[in-house]
Amino acid sequence: MNVFKLKDIIIERLESKGNDFDFKFNRQDEALRVERKDNQKGVDIELAKAAQKAKNSEKFIDEIIYYIEETLNSMAEEPVNLDQSMIYPVVRSTSFHKETKDGHAFIMDDHTNETRVYYAIDLKNTYRLIDEKLAASFDMSRENIRVLAYNNLENLKIGHKKQTVQENDFYFVNHNDGYDASRILNEKFLNEMYDICEGEMMVGLPHQDVLIIADVKNQVGYDIMAQMMMQYFTEGLTPITSLSFSYKDKRLQPVFILGKQKNPKRGK
Repeated sequence: MNVFKLKDIIIERLESKGNDFDFKFNRQDEALRVERKDNQKGVDIELAKAAQKAKNSEKFIDEIIYYIEETLNSMAEEPVNLDQSMIYPVVRSTSFHKETKDGHAFIMDDHTNETRVYYAIDLKNTYRLIDEKLAASFDMSRENIRVLAYNNLENLKIGHKKQTVQENDFYFVNHNDGYDASRILNEKFLNEMYDICEGEMMVGLPHQDVLIIADVKNQVGYDIMAQMMMQYFTEGLTPITSLSFSYKDKRLQPVFILGKQKNPKRGK
């Protein structure tokens, strides 16, 4: 699938669902901008990257359409009622935007050399990142936002699926609620996982919708983790980082793993 075909598919599907959006195609950057007509707020889709991901997953186009619709619907000029919403922390890469297109700085905190913590208002099917203007409308300080977000995070359930590959255990947190990667900020959970690890505990958040905990007991485990992180990173709609983190003494340390096994044998 090329960028032009993907562009046509996205536009056709959005219009067929009755969406009244404007579309602007940048041929040089191979990007499609989809905007609301009432306030010109919108999203930019990098078609070259998206087309590559769509080749590997038929459902990826569905995810793009869902992402565009939910994001643009959340951009309606309507007041956000904090009483009907919840605030949560969300993790993004350090290359993510630091301010809105209107120039309002996001409320954010440093996390690791690879990641940064933002704060979001949950809107059921999507969420809106909190910027200084929005925070002022709530009459909430940064500290109050931070405390509320982390308290709400602790109340999110954390379940995981375990897979054992050549004596190495991998745990996948995937609730598809938009806050899977955020669970890396739950220190209690990380410490509980650390206590059950027999080898080195590695943590990965390749994209927004998955958190990977690995109990690495041999060299093959590092190789599998490296390949797994790269695969998830390239497939995710909101990628964060392809690097893994070593967790020890309640600290996350980014680690670059140079795989030695090209095709490690997988199995449970």
